[in-house]
Amino acid sequence: MKLPTEVTQSESFAAIPQEILDQLTRFEMPRVAGISPAETCINLEGARVPVYQCEALVLGSGAAGMRAAVEAYRRGIDVLVASTGLFSGTSACSGSDKQTLYTASTDYRGDNFVKYAESLCSGGAMDFSTAYVEAIGSNDAVGGLQFMGLPLPHDDQGAILRYQTDHDEAGRATSCGPRTSKLMVKVLFEEALTLGIRILPGASGIRIVKETVHGKERVCGVIALHRDEKRNDYGLIFIQCENLIIATGGPGELYRDSVYPHHCYGGLGLALEAGIELCNLTESQFGIGTPRTKFPWNLSGTYVQVMPRVYSVDEAGNEIHFLKRYYRTTREMVSNTFRKGYQWPFHSTRMLDYGSSLFDLAVFLECQAGRKVYLDFLRNPEPVNEGEAFSLDDLDRDVRSYLENNDALLDLPIDRLRRMNPLAIELYKMHGTDVREEPLEFTMNNQHMNGGILINDWGQTSLSGCYAIGEAAGSHGVTRPGGAALNSGQVFGKRVAIAIKRSRLEREEFSPNEDNVAKQIAKALDDANRFLSNPNGLSPKVVKAEIQARMSDYAGIICSQAGVALAMVDARELSVKIEERGLSVSSASLVGQAFRWQQMAWNSLAVLTALDHYIKNGGGSRGARAICSEAGTRCPEASHEDLSRFRFVEERSEDREEKLVVCRDGERIAVRAIAVDLKPEVKREFFEKGWGQYLLKEG
Repeated sequence: MKLPTEVTQSESFAAIPQEILDQLTRFEMPRVAGISPAETCINLEGARVPVYQCEALVLGSGAAGMRAAVEAYRRGIDVLVASTGLFSGTSACSGSDKQTLYTASTDYRGDNFVKYAESLCSGGAMDFSTAYVEAIGSNDAVGGLQFMGLPLPHDDQGAILRYQTDHDEAGRATSCGPRTSKLMVKVLFEEALTLGIRILPGASGIRIVKETVHGKERVCGVIALHRDEKRNDYGLIFIQCENLIIATGGPGELYRDSVYPHHCYGGLGLALEAGIELCNLTESQFGIGTPRTKFPWNLSGTYVQVMPRVYSVDEAGNEIHFLKRYYRTTREMVSNTFRKGYQWPFHSTRMLDYGSSLFDLAVFLECQAGRKVYLDFLRNPEPVNEGEAFSLDDLDRDVRSYLENNDALLDLPIDRLRRMNPLAIELYKMHGTDVREEPLEFTMNNQHMNGGILINDWGQTSLSGCYAIGEAAGSHGVTRPGGAALNSGQVFGKRVAIAIKRSRLEREEFSPNEDNVAKQIAKALDDANRFLSNPNGLSPKVVKAEIQARMSDYAGIICSQAGVALAMVDARELSVKIEERGLSVSSASLVGQAFRWQQMAWNSLAVLTALDHYIKNGGGSRGARAICSEAGTRCPEASHEDLSRFRFVEERSEDREEKLVVCRDGERIAVRAIAVDLKPEVKREFFEKGWGQYLLKEG
């Protein structure tokens, strides 16, 4: 992708040929043939259930899961990847203006890994050791991706080009455009196919099968539904494995207002059902993005840094300049619109002092009032006060400097966007919206689960032989730099492969108890039969609508103790109702929906139970949510709106020093707190001593 030598730096983006832009947005993904059907079957009352075998099973085929598969195969591990839908998860279908990969920066001087780790865990609820592992591992993570062909931009000396992202003061962010994570998936799949890794498309895990070995529970396989399997009515299969890597992403279907692709269920409900511990479920990310009903996408970075006109439209079609009711001056309004670029996630403290999350609150309230909100790249922002006018000469210093450094002091937002990031235009154009001709509707959305399955620094969960990586893992803390999650998935993808290889030295060989496996498969078959012959059961569609509405209305960016408590009670009642009445589907092909929404109901209850526990025990506003209360100590202000109802409770520093761990305990969710270690202590190992230990561990 070499630019013509005669192009100057200031003209470079504008001169990029369409062919090159297409290579970063309209590229094709590899063709995956899948594997031959299993020949071995378990026969259960006339139903034949095929059995696949592997040493390590990866559930999920996103960037994290495929990195784990590649790293495991390279270490001689027999690995199988099972995926509900190839190239249909968050890695392949989500992003932003220039989706971020957060890695160690050269900064032309090298990075400080302790400071890097401190930036990752500064928000709390994340061990320093985990953050340090991610900091150190980021070099290898990005180097491996570059080796596999990821086109990260760099200068002529080889230094990767960087920029600042949210919760990032060091400028460690990099990108190869809005499709960065999809490009990561692409190169990882190409590597996996070159290596000959077995991939089973169309397979969704519905139950984890466990076995007790020497008094300790461990994983021995997964019951899944395979869409191409015809040897039983439901496509039921069993995948026998000694190790399970859960890389299923986050629970995108939990929220109605969501920027996740459709059908992203994640694996938290699957883990809960198996008795695996989860943590930090109170921690998510919310921010502005296009609606899920259209093309869901985050509107961070240059989409807002070009300062488009922001307005809403009521039912009568009237355009409303609603931001002028919140900000005091045009300069204040447009400068904070710009700052949404690198302060994208909602944060309660940024509502204060007329900051960038006051923008989020304003958008949230417009949507609550039933109005649609738009970004218009064809016109500059309207003034806040009479006698004012938008001017590139009247911006806050950081805003003016950024635009000046990028040669983007141009007349219109679309000109500024075209100069700084034409890929952002191309992305929406290929999905039916040409921002050069029409406005872009947007709203407040749930975007990422920072909590998830509790893991240690090797990705090991509370169930022996079971690992979790990527968004499925609850290792991301409260607030994190944008793009840190992509790095985390790559780092832990390698670490779980190392851990599995090392575990061979400690693990005794065992064969799963055939009677135990058959019994658990028979239970899954019975459940599927009941879903299909239960006229009084609840519809998964109805359960979905109830869960999503409750989570968006009571567990979004604005929460209260009373609201969360009520939502938790309702969620518990739904779970009881599902247990008593069951779910009902009209055909065998729909039983997967029943399994998923049964688990999502428990997932929702777990989130609300953790959030209720946190608030009732004095937890304050942090990360994703403002905990509103009349007893709150901070209150956002607006120029012409009474925001006293959004007075919120401040975060307590001591809450940063613990994680809330939840697990399913019979028909309830149990919650407990565990301490985290935020102290930046790094043990230095001497070479000869460490080398010997390394050789012993690696085998």
